[in-house]
Amino acid sequence: MHTCGTLYVVATPIGNLGDITQRALEVLRSVDLVAAEDTRHSGQLLTRLGIQARFVALHEHNEQQISARLVTDMQAGKNVALVTDAGTPAISDPGTLLVAAAHAAGITVVPVPGASAVICALSAAGVVAPHWLFYGFLPAKSSARRNALAALARLPYVLVFYEAPHRILDCVADLAETLGGTRRVTLARELTKLFESIHSLPLGEAQAWLAADPNRQKGEFVLIVEGAPVADADEDTLRLRDTLAVLLEELPVKQAAQLAARLTGQKKNAAYELALQMRDAAAGHEEKT
Repeated sequence: MHTCGTLYVVATPIGNLGDITQRALEVLRSVDLVAAEDTRHSGQLLTRLGIQARFVALHEHNEQQISARLVTDMQAGKNVALVTDAGTPAISDPGTLLVAAAHAAGITVVPVPGASAVICALSAAGVVAPHWLFYGFLPAKSSARRNALAALARLPYVLVFYEAPHRILDCVADLAETLGGTRRVTLARELTKLFESIHSLPLGEAQAWLAADPNRQKGEFVLIVEGAPVADADEDTLRLRDTLAVLLEELPVKQAAQLAARLTGQKKNAAYELALQMRDAAAGHEEKT
């Protein structure tokens, strides 16, 4: 009976070569093919690690086409390792389409965990973040970036973004204007590399701090921003509750929730759940009286 190969999703170092795992080395030595975002970059990495490999380029411009070819190879019994230029594949990097195609074809997908810039930054930021939202890269254009941030402005979760060095000044300016200058931001750059830097300050001061020294603008960034104050989230809930209280006197729950969501800008699901709670509470009060 013919056996399919396996797709290994292999994390590689984000800077320091010492962060490669023993398991990753074993997988990269054993597979038939390595699907890499940049074959030259990954070729140099594996050469430094003493590994010879057969590469296939897989990047954002060819991923769909190459994924189909690699699925065929794995169905024929070949094992494939997926890597990106740095860190964990398919996290704000190519690879998602290949992973999805492998699952759809019944091919076993095995994660080989390791370095991840977002986890690295969060672990060393000293930010209390029991709940955090990883957004990835914001839009490149300022207007689209501000629109995206406006949708996140009231969330009470720590917000985590990636940003490129040539956009960092404009990005922090938009963050301060949209989210407010008093929230703290942690700027983590060049993680695990020689000039690693992790610095926290109010958002309103971030652009000037970066501009004061061009070296502070170099490298890939992870930005960790405090969430909205809990009071803001509570105000939203109170406004939704007040609106529902009026609408539920005249309308069925579903209709009242839909209209309340439109009037307050809250999510329909949240409005519906709160409407059900309010209806049930009212019914319980009527039974007692």
